[in-house]
Amino acid sequence: RGVDYFRLNMSHTSLDDLVKNIEMIKSVSETPICIDSEGAQVRTYVSSDKIFFEDRASIKIMSKGFSNDTTDLCLWPDEVFSQLKSGDILTIDFDSLLLIIDEIDKDFITATVINGGHVGQNKAVTVFPGITLPALSSKDIEAFKIGLDYGIKDFALSFANSKEDVLMLREIVGLESKIISKIESKRGVNNLNDILSVTDAILIDRGDLSREVPLVNIPLIQKKIIKRAVERRQDVYVATNLLESMMVNSKPTRAEVNDVANSVMDGADAIMLSGETSMGKFPCEV
Repeated sequence: RGVDYFRLNMSHTSLDDLVKNIEMIKSVSETPICIDSEGAQVRTYVSSDKIFFEDRASIKIMSKGFSNDTTDLCLWPDEVFSQLKSGDILTIDFDSLLLIIDEIDKDFITATVINGGHVGQNKAVTVFPGITLPALSSKDIEAFKIGLDYGIKDFALSFANSKEDVLMLREIVGLESKIISKIESKRGVNNLNDILSVTDAILIDRGDLSREVPLVNIPLIQKKIIKRAVERRQDVYVATNLLESMMVNSKPTRAEVNDVANSVMDGADAIMLSGETSMGKFPCEV
């Protein structure tokens, strides 16, 4: 169908499934595979598909796998807990839930729900004023090694925040591999020039970037990043919500058509689909 890459997203793929997907794709296609790291991202772990938290409720936040109560909220990776402090604000899954941390105890954290809502499994969490996590998880490193064993040469680095993050990945995948650094944080935007100096390509992930940057600023940031990459003659890709309505509809909206066209006319080398092709109803029509 003219697809350039099959991207395997480690945020939603186990190591066992990674191997199965690689072998399935290679059995029917010569299209290159790109392994995309889960990266420096805090995520939720809940005991059921969804939990609802009411406004003003006091809740416990625990480490993944250490709660037997279906009303507890668990977070991972564990490194997040040593950095959280009283007064921190947590937003979950594009503001579905807003929390403020009250107390830090030995075995759990107590927080108050500011804006209630549903929390699902493996949803992204943004912490304000911010924390620092390793650029690659142990799962990412294992996934990249598996990819190299299968001859994969394309790797995406989620939450590329600095030049050092990219160089860390380069040590693992080698000089012959192509690294796509995903710009999806304020730090990534601020360190764009340094990242461009060591990466092979960049990808603008407008979804996660909008967790840290006001939505109305995203179009201008996208244009500036594309312009900078074009000036350096480096590949630049655009992702998130490009054809979101086609997850349920067979045709896009006029706004989506305009978005895709303008991204390409500004200089984007590729468009990345995510929900549209991973769980939408019209993956081929997209």
